Amino acid sequence: MKKLLLMFTTILCHLLGCTAQNPQFESLQTDDFEQLIADTTVVRLDVRTAEEFAEGHIANAVNIDVMQEDFSQKATELLPKDKVIAVYCRSGRRSKQAAELLAEKGFKVKELHGGFIAWTESGKKTTK
Repeated sequence: MKKLLLMFTTILCHLLGCTAQNPQFESLQTDDFEQLIADTTVVRLDVRTAEEFAEGHIANAVNIDVMQEDFSQKATELLPKDKVIAVYCRSGRRSKQAAELLAEKGFKVKELHGGFIAWTESGKKTTK
């Protein structure tokens, strides 16, 4: 009976578009992300391609492309585990993937829900 109820609930959530917060990292809306990165000890991580990054990014962000095979290796070498990592991409899909990978490696991660698109649509500052 419990299995049937769990299966029904899971199917219902998928059909209705329910989303659950990943327990390994937190997704933040643009205003909360902006408050987070106001703390200069927080590391800003852009996981888009180098080309996307060059077109515009959040100031002082480090760029490591999550789609590259060496993402985990570069992240482990370049990012401090004792700091919060504020990760974003274009729309939020790649940053969620990166956040999960980083959290699994022991990083403290916060992710920008909606990515750089949401950031710019909210009128937040960017740089080139």
